[in-house]
Amino acid sequence: MKNKSTVSLTGTAMFAALTAVGAFIKIPLPYVPFTLQILFVFLAGSLLGSKKGMQSQLVYVSIGLLGLPVFTQGGGIGYFLQPTFGYLIGFILAAYAVGWIIEKISNPKTHHFILANIAGLVIVYAMGVPYLYLACNTWLGIPNGWTHIVMIGFINSIGGDLIISVFSGMLTSKLYGTLSIMRKQNVITD
Repeated sequence: MKNKSTVSLTGTAMFAALTAVGAFIKIPLPYVPFTLQILFVFLAGSLLGSKKGMQSQLVYVSIGLLGLPVFTQGGGIGYFLQPTFGYLIGFILAAYAVGWIIEKISNPKTHHFILANIAGLVIVYAMGVPYLYLACNTWLGIPNGWTHIVMIGFINSIGGDLIISVFSGMLTSKLYGTLSIMRKQNVITD
């Protein structure tokens, strides 16, 4: 039992750390940089499952809010005022959603992982873009219309994120079988 919980905690911590690393692999764009964080969000949801995947992202966001500089622009409790904080909320919800979708499929294939990732991507943008609009137009005092916000918060990065969704789905389909065997051997618990 102790070994199972250790493996489970290790997986959660590992994906929190990988998401932090993904924050620093970025292409700078105005307001919302393009990063590899979303890759690790999708992998966490698919490989760890809904609850553990969500927990990994909760750990990531929590340690950032506690002050560790794991976000693209640092960390600290005030980070919730950053215009990109909505995307971080989306990461938590997306990891859960991706995992939940995959858990509902008895023998998921590559296209299932890709579709689950796209559903997760919808959630990330559904949280991030309105938050970006709210942040710019209220506490940051940088008036922006919806057209500009959609351009900088969605259009600039959706192409890359769709490619990551497909890549992550293909990668996950290779890794998922190995983890399923480990689950059957009771090495990993959900």
